Amino acid sequence: MGAIRAIKFTSDACFMAMAEPADFVHNIDTQSGYAKGQEIDLSGEIAGISFSPDSEALFVGVADRTYGSVLEFNKRHYNPYQDIVF
Repeated sequence: MGAIRAIKFTSDACFMAMAEPADFVHNIDTQSGYAKGQEIDLSGEIAGISFSPDSEALFVGVADRTYGSVLEFNKRHYNPYQDIVF
């Protein structure tokens, strides 16, 4: 683990993302008292992170000479009505 390079909150403050200098971004659910989270394992140096204004997506900039990119991670929503079989 490295030192935290960036910390960002969603506009509704429900999630906090922390980026290490290389390889890892941690997405934490603040509504759970910081008990629930997700670790995103990437390859390469992390240039920065940002949430979309509507808090639906997390963007991660990867600063790699060969595979530099911006990755988008979207929220997954559970809709119990879609699971109903008629």
